[in-house]
Amino acid sequence: MKKIRFMDVSFRDGFQSVLGARVKTEDFLPALKAAAEAGTNYFEIGGGARFQSLYFYCQEDAFEMMDQCRKVVGPDANLQTLARGANVVALSSQPRDVIDLHAKLFKKHGVTTIRNFDALNDVRNLQYSGQCITKHGLKHQVVVSMMALPPGMKETYPHSSQFYLDKLQDILKSGVPFDSVCFKDASGTTPPSIVHETIKGAKKLLPADVEVQFHTHCTAGIAESCYMAAIQGGVDIIDLSMQPMSGGTGAPDILTMWHMLKGTDYTLDIDYEKYLKAEEVFQDCMSKYFMPPEAKEVNPLICLSPMPGGALTANTQMMRDNNCLHLYPEVIKAMREVVERGGFGTSVTPVSQFYFQQAFSNVTQGPWKKITEGYGKMVLGYFGKTPSAPDPEIVKLASEQLDLQPTTELPEDINDRNPKLGVAAVTKQLEAASLPTTEENIFIVASCGDKGLAYLKGDKPLGIRYVEDVEKAKAVAAPAPAAKPAADTGAYTVVVNGQSYQVQVGPATAGAAPAIQSVQPTAAPAAAPAAGVEVTAPMPGTVLRIVAEAGSTVEAGDTLIVLEAMKMEVEVKAPSAGTVQAIHVNAGDTVNSGQPVATI
Repeated sequence: MKKIRFMDVSFRDGFQSVLGARVKTEDFLPALKAAAEAGTNYFEIGGGARFQSLYFYCQEDAFEMMDQCRKVVGPDANLQTLARGANVVALSSQPRDVIDLHAKLFKKHGVTTIRNFDALNDVRNLQYSGQCITKHGLKHQVVVSMMALPPGMKETYPHSSQFYLDKLQDILKSGVPFDSVCFKDASGTTPPSIVHETIKGAKKLLPADVEVQFHTHCTAGIAESCYMAAIQGGVDIIDLSMQPMSGGTGAPDILTMWHMLKGTDYTLDIDYEKYLKAEEVFQDCMSKYFMPPEAKEVNPLICLSPMPGGALTANTQMMRDNNCLHLYPEVIKAMREVVERGGFGTSVTPVSQFYFQQAFSNVTQGPWKKITEGYGKMVLGYFGKTPSAPDPEIVKLASEQLDLQPTTELPEDINDRNPKLGVAAVTKQLEAASLPTTEENIFIVASCGDKGLAYLKGDKPLGIRYVEDVEKAKAVAAPAPAAKPAADTGAYTVVVNGQSYQVQVGPATAGAAPAIQSVQPTAAPAAAPAAGVEVTAPMPGTVLRIVAEAGSTVEAGDTLIVLEAMKMEVEVKAPSAGTVQAIHVNAGDTVNSGQPVATI
């Protein structure tokens, strides 16, 4: 009987997929300890969105979190984090010195293995990052990213089993050093037949001592079937989770998979009762967290618009922040066209975020009226080569709107030339802010930008949703009992020839008209201010910065306000030259699409 090993992804992928990555370290450490005591010695504990989210929402330092995890599980456990190739743990690609610093610091803070993927499956983006991971003494797990194409696509080669095996061949030819291979389906949409053929083919291509791992999610409802297909194809390791981070947008449950293997030639070889107890501890730890209902559902729409579990709830949580969750079904449907016209990059961060941002923009501003920066740079080649050529019309729009020409240059080369990026540039930012220029601080600002700098200055907002807070919010939002109508006092305002009069009307006697008891002229209404041009928010979002001030003179196209929506900055610009008559919002306010934010 073959023993199938597993990695417990509860404490990174689970948190990201189910809770939008917003979890306090102190709350989950007892569950991590219980899982280790149950017998798990392979955990995913950081990277991906669980780096930025700690600074953005959790008031915590990600390096301290990694240190605490290592202390809990002991020196021998394999602790793994997730990296996005040239992006490492950011949404944008990085220069080489930051990529190298990532590997150095993660090794310093207790990480054993880094799983390293590129959403476009451009092997060039894995080469330098893989070299750095190996150089600093970490195990490098190289990744081929997977998903299913939405039905009706003209292309059939991208995301076929042959495509994935060709990508593995490219990895082998590139000479990038690696210890193991993972086939990662973050959206959980790859059909079991393709999973089986891919794993079987990979085992033939790879040396016998190289382990193959497979990762998927339950979102589309086929995860356990895909794991069985992978196991029958020869996979060595699968990714599983514990309740309450399993199922729905998360990975399959450890106990579910153990049960599914009964009566087969395979086993997880675990003590059921120990893991049952560990899951009880975990559920108790997480009981105070609000569980988004969409995080626990199987959603057939995901087959049409492959949105990964790790991005789905992160985006729906942000939509809750911006009071626009009602748009979610439309955005998911709009992703189908966005994926096809964008060149079929795998829907996993950061590409899944680019897809979601563009779909969100298409829904809120009109189809293709605005090309978002991330999506636009992707189709123009600034993050690498897409699996197939993007739609020429979209490439043209992106080039015109972003004022950039298409490129085939390596992203690291582009970023190395950018004076605003890299260790030296971030060091100057820290010095200007009178902050320590430690390597950790440099990496925090390099990967988290302005929010990372704000965190180090002490600006640490809390963005976690607890059950108690959600219930209180519902109570506040509940409509108050209808008030009894006020008694009619007989007081009215009457306008005659433009003049307002306060009129008191008394009760009528039988057969007579009501008696007018008094008539008093009121002050003339104040003259209306000079008419101005109303400037509205182009989409729902949060006010990030106020750029213009009331009374200032602006030219057409000048930025007035910067919004943040779905992890992207959106500039609200003056439609014409003039004077800013008023700014109607403050930094931190949530605005709706079409809401007035300024008057020119």
